[in-house]
Amino acid sequence: MRRHLISGQFGSSDNGPIPQSEEEVLSRLDFIASGRRLRFGISQALDDLARIGIFPSEIGVDLFIIATHVQFADTLISRTSESQNSWTREIRLVVPVSDPEKWDAAAPVIKRALDFLTGDIWTLNFRPRPTDFSTLVPGGILPLTNIPFDCLALFSGGLDSLIGAIDLLQGGNNPFLISHVGEGAISSAQDLCFDALKNHYTRSHLDRLRVWMNFRGLRVSGSQIEKTTRGRSFLFFSMGILAGTGFRRPFILKIPENGLIALNVPLDPLRLGSHSTRTTHPFYIARWNEILEILQIEGKIENPYWNKTKGEMVMACAEQTLLRRLIPVSLSCSSPTKGRWSGHGTQHCGHCVPCLIRRSALEKGLGHGADPTIYSLASLTQNVLNSRNAEGQQIRSFQYAIERLRVNPGIARFDIHKSGSLADESLVRQQELADVYRRGMHEVAHILTAVRTMPN
Repeated sequence: MRRHLISGQFGSSDNGPIPQSEEEVLSRLDFIASGRRLRFGISQALDDLARIGIFPSEIGVDLFIIATHVQFADTLISRTSESQNSWTREIRLVVPVSDPEKWDAAAPVIKRALDFLTGDIWTLNFRPRPTDFSTLVPGGILPLTNIPFDCLALFSGGLDSLIGAIDLLQGGNNPFLISHVGEGAISSAQDLCFDALKNHYTRSHLDRLRVWMNFRGLRVSGSQIEKTTRGRSFLFFSMGILAGTGFRRPFILKIPENGLIALNVPLDPLRLGSHSTRTTHPFYIARWNEILEILQIEGKIENPYWNKTKGEMVMACAEQTLLRRLIPVSLSCSSPTKGRWSGHGTQHCGHCVPCLIRRSALEKGLGHGADPTIYSLASLTQNVLNSRNAEGQQIRSFQYAIERLRVNPGIARFDIHKSGSLADESLVRQQELADVYRRGMHEVAHILTAVRTMPN
């Protein structure tokens, strides 16, 4: 186990000593490329925003830079070799920002959010940016007219984000969409869905920010890369807030996610910790709104589907014809490229947690046999599935949780607290969360009725 220190710097001259303990492994993260351009897609994002008249605040840029530190640490520090228990890492960030005093005030809440999100132990320290980088937002004349967008929404290319965008556009809104470009399959799904929306809603001012962030060629000394990426939503949310600060008025960043996935209640005793993601959990979103308040950013993050199952989202989508046409190009799978090992192309595996929830939602929303998605595991019932292999593990976990809930439906009001604190939620909302958990699990139970699993 090694403690890690990630220290951001602005160019080779910004290399002053960073206090560190003997136990810390220092990795410097240089943000400056040639021509004073910011690396990791940051300058490109600021340029793309400026072209449509959006000029973020320096605090917004600070947040994006913090998120870059987080993404670097989360993806390049191995949990296997760098932690005591093959999961929990100890990571300290030293981040150059425009206003260290303001960020120091927010640091305890950011730490709380990151600790919860990734399961690691984070420490955040801030220092002033070098004077020649005190301003990072591109120069430009602020638009005389209001920016035409009335909200922002994350747009991943998944089914939930597609429904979220359709509902907003069909309701007459002009959302500004936020996408992070990852592997080719995800990027393709985002492009196909966005282009279809743009062509369908021709009277809308629909536009988006796409950020491609990677650390190609960079490594943390002595560590392999890490593939769990539990911290990815910190980057996604930061991208949305970055753009929102350029609205120069109060804004809402919408996070379209069905209530079952947002809660992500552990399905069995083995799915605590490393197997329980918290990317849109109510506690995590509440911490973000607390951070925005401390930073005096006039924005709010909300999940408009917190009390809806994925099937209910499909059924209630405001433009059914368009949705049905775009379902095949949306992408929900947690690992859409893993089918290559068995001779399949890039497609849904059909047996991971997101795929199972997608299958059940489309069964409910479209009717039996109407799901147009191509799954590597085409049939769940044709063969007995090995619960010790990937094809059967998640299904067996669902079966375990579904049976517990069937025997004792009232246990839902306790189970929803297993994935994280709901202290920010009123008793009424907690009851609604228990209800959406029950309904969501019932949707999945419907497609697993005849499915057989066995530890072969």
